[in-house]
Amino acid sequence: MWTDGRLCYGGDYNPEQWPAQVWTEDIALMRQAKVNLVTVGVFAWSRLEPAPGRYTFGWLDEVLDLLHGAGIRVALATPTASPPPWFSLAHPGALPVTADGVRLHHGSRDTYCAATPAYRQAARRIAAALADRYAEHPALALWHVHNEYGTICHCEQTAREFRRWLRTRHGDLTGLNDAWVTSFWGQHYSDWAQISTPRATQYLPNPGHLLDFRRFWSDTLLAAYTDQRDLLRAANPAVPVTTNYVLGDWVPVDHARWAAEVDLVAIDHYPSAADGGAEEQTALAADLARGWARHASARRPPAVPAATASTPAWLLMESAPSQIHTAGRMHSKEPGRMLRHSLAHVARGSHGAMFFQWRAPVGGAERFHTALVPHAGPDSRVFRETVELGAALERLAEVRGGVEASVALTVDAASGWALRHPGLPSTRLDHHLELAAAHRAFWRAGYGCATVTPGDPLDGYRLLVVPALYLVDDATTDWLREYLHGGGHLLVTYLSGTADEHARVRLGGYPGALRDLLGVRVEEFHPLADDEHVRLRDGGTARIWSETLRVAGAQVVSSYAGGVLDAMPAVTRHRSGAGTAWYVSTRPDDATYRRLADTTARAAGVVPVCPAAPDGVEAVRRRHADVSWLFLFNHSDRQQRVPARGMELLSATPVEAAVTLPPGGVAVLREKAD
Repeated sequence: MWTDGRLCYGGDYNPEQWPAQVWTEDIALMRQAKVNLVTVGVFAWSRLEPAPGRYTFGWLDEVLDLLHGAGIRVALATPTASPPPWFSLAHPGALPVTADGVRLHHGSRDTYCAATPAYRQAARRIAAALADRYAEHPALALWHVHNEYGTICHCEQTAREFRRWLRTRHGDLTGLNDAWVTSFWGQHYSDWAQISTPRATQYLPNPGHLLDFRRFWSDTLLAAYTDQRDLLRAANPAVPVTTNYVLGDWVPVDHARWAAEVDLVAIDHYPSAADGGAEEQTALAADLARGWARHASARRPPAVPAATASTPAWLLMESAPSQIHTAGRMHSKEPGRMLRHSLAHVARGSHGAMFFQWRAPVGGAERFHTALVPHAGPDSRVFRETVELGAALERLAEVRGGVEASVALTVDAASGWALRHPGLPSTRLDHHLELAAAHRAFWRAGYGCATVTPGDPLDGYRLLVVPALYLVDDATTDWLREYLHGGGHLLVTYLSGTADEHARVRLGGYPGALRDLLGVRVEEFHPLADDEHVRLRDGGTARIWSETLRVAGAQVVSSYAGGVLDAMPAVTRHRSGAGTAWYVSTRPDDATYRRLADTTARAAGVVPVCPAAPDGVEAVRRRHADVSWLFLFNHSDRQQRVPARGMELLSATPVEAAVTLPPGGVAVLREKAD
């Protein structure tokens, strides 16, 4: 079983990088830290299969037996993200080709093309060999397929597969030409052979071409995953199978759709902001994972606990223990920050906290990547915090149930991909950044948030936020209309509904498909320069974007102040059916957005998770039956007092009136029923 009642704790373990005498020390340190799950073999293909069809499993046998003897379970990985040197030499056609037509060479990980038969066959062969040998091993808790799917290629084999995929999607060339609007710039296709991948070209590429190529790669990589998954499932149906999601709009993977093919949603998360933004990013990543997990496979092996709609199974599979990888440098996490980040994921439903990696290597490309056992060894602050986190997770084993959230934010992979096209009115348009800005506003205001994808059930959500949902098909319009007319509250931002599912602009004025629901019509947009902002008459400011907005039944909530848009509507509210729809034609700054979040949430009848929590304290509540657990995180540099009653689990201390959090402190209370 992948879970034995405890929260999972551990990370990537790479024994092949070390002599056997180090393994004994590793096992002892893992037991000291209360590690109970490790991922093994992620990048070990060249050690497991040093020549085609010749396997050297002896070292892995020994490692798995050692781990099992110590009571440590294994997520056994298929090592297909890093083909061995012999494979690249034998199959140069399986090396990836860039959009510029340059074929890459062996020397890093992810140097393969998942559309080539040679790679897929070799990947299936190593996966089948692992399944044949280890499917019944007592240490095996979970199969971990591949690592961070996301590599794309532009080779000729990819082009052939892309054309096959396009035939299935569009039926014939008439449908494709219509979807891609190939009449523009004389790009009309009269034969399938004329279509290649979107290679580097003279000027702006066709947006429909780029968008479909992203969709194609999501499906192709998913097929590569299911190739291996099916082999592993057949070997032992009781062992769950997953793969670790890597986050970001650059990733050509529709994670919500993939979730239907995994037994457990697993994410990797590496914040990129050294300041308080890391905590905001952590909260959003966890909310995204919980939202994707809602789509998890209905085929759930007995070893996977049944998940309620509000508590789908997911796991933080990989994160950095003691560093934040910012642009250009590695920032060392302050004392206690690893604990806060890890428990913030648990608060939002993760079944534990896993890391990359267990022991820092002496060489290799990521030799300075953070690890639970750093270069300094166990006599270090990092390892002492590793031990502290293991003890904390053990004390929280009782926590379960749904995460309280009455605000849902809409996320859509295809809208993110479409907004990466270089021919847009501004280079600052980004679906994920708009999602993050909206989430940050509600997070700072203390509201529990969830994420949904178009078409998801919306029962229980009083407010639905729609940030930059650029692509909206008719089914999504109906989904929003049904929610709104049923009494829901909508908060829609600029760029939403602008185009259909093929990235074709909807005519008649923006926001296209959503004009009637919002009671507005946008005639013209005014992108703002990087250092430019606009003022609003309610005292707020905004940036990135503004619009010439006309009301068509909506009420003006706030107007622009000054400039060419002076006195014109900026934020509106519109009654539609039994619900209320808000429209925001610009990006409010953080303070303005937080006030707007408060206004719309309270209008929808939503209250913060812990209304008495002071600024700087994050509150998350989980609930199962008649028991609730309140997680409190003090992200400030000062002591904070929060009214609460219950048993504080980390210190096993009863709390009668309030809990006092030191700077950077964490508390988890089993609340009293009243």
